[in-house]
Amino acid sequence: MNQDQLKRIIKRGVSEIIVESEFLELLESGKSLRLKMGFDPSAPDLHLGHAVGLRKLRQLQELGHKVIVIVGDWTAQIGDPSGQSVTRPMLTQAQVMENAETYLAQFFKIVDRENTEIRLQSDWFGPFTLSDVIKLTSRFTVAQFLAREDFSKRYKANQPIAITEFLYPLLQAYDSCVIEADVEFGGTDQRFNLLVGRDLQQMMGQRPQQCFLMPLLVGTDGVKKMSKSLGNYIGIDATPNEIFGKTMSIPDEVILPYFEYLTDLSDRELSEMKSSLDEASVNPMELKKKLAGELVSQFHGKENARIAETYFKQTIQLGEVPDNTPEYDLPADLKDKRLSHILLEAKLVSSVAEAKRLIDQGAVRYNDIAITTNVAADTLGLRTDGVLRAGRSRIVKISNK
Repeated sequence: MNQDQLKRIIKRGVSEIIVESEFLELLESGKSLRLKMGFDPSAPDLHLGHAVGLRKLRQLQELGHKVIVIVGDWTAQIGDPSGQSVTRPMLTQAQVMENAETYLAQFFKIVDRENTEIRLQSDWFGPFTLSDVIKLTSRFTVAQFLAREDFSKRYKANQPIAITEFLYPLLQAYDSCVIEADVEFGGTDQRFNLLVGRDLQQMMGQRPQQCFLMPLLVGTDGVKKMSKSLGNYIGIDATPNEIFGKTMSIPDEVILPYFEYLTDLSDRELSEMKSSLDEASVNPMELKKKLAGELVSQFHGKENARIAETYFKQTIQLGEVPDNTPEYDLPADLKDKRLSHILLEAKLVSSVAEAKRLIDQGAVRYNDIAITTNVAADTLGLRTDGVLRAGRSRIVKISNK
């Protein structure tokens, strides 16, 4: 590796490495490193926020290192707040495995499948006894865990903290010991959990893992971290038109972080882009088009990126309805159906909750008339052929065949 490659690995899209000097020693040793990425399949879909860490895994794979992806089929059933004020709901094993299948299909759109080992937590936690749990918990104190920021806030606010939540970082740490991880990856909100893994490895006589902390990508609202529950996300599995359209909606101030964390543009190109934005010598929309094209190309190829850009120009910039706009055959019986159900059936949204959110925001239009309440579908006049929109770039033609 030359210095430019090394800088790309340890600086680009990385918030902190604990401990950077130790990680560099490992890289220079020539050893094939075991790169741990654990995930709880509490939800089936990945978005660009996840892609920040996955791209780093791929970069290291290309240097000959191996990814060990751990399916958290046990911890997903416990729930971990990870900086949230409420615990996640517990899931059944069947729900977890169904989510994991979808998750991994998207995971391997970025990470090399051939150089990845998949492990299930249940392989080692299945035989766990109460004695094993007690031995594990005896290694840490409650005071240590209350030092974790979200636990500390909730404790001071007299909000409940379930005992099971204390188990989560312990189980995640034990994963690192089982697979003998050299490096673990996670967002900055996982800092405490990754450090517990490092401590536990030392207690068990292993070399402590290095912790790669990735920045949290801001969502399309430009304010909060990207999250499906907040609706400010761009899905890895989204259509080319949706990726392009949502990227065009991001605020100007997050253009550069998106380019830095999610593309392979050189540092020189990023520097030139920053200067042009600072000097107002470039229209930010042109940079967003470039970014949108880069992202669509990553997941769908360059030809689909070109088609998506054309579609965006026609539908958003020119207000046209392209000839290839999909059609939705309206059901004969609209009784008991509300607008949110129509949006879901027409595949304009991924859930009824998303439909309701878009309606509340005034982002749903029928024949260019905004609909701001989730009205009964049979009151909308949908029997007249027309165009239904959800957001900026999701469109269907209503058909009454």
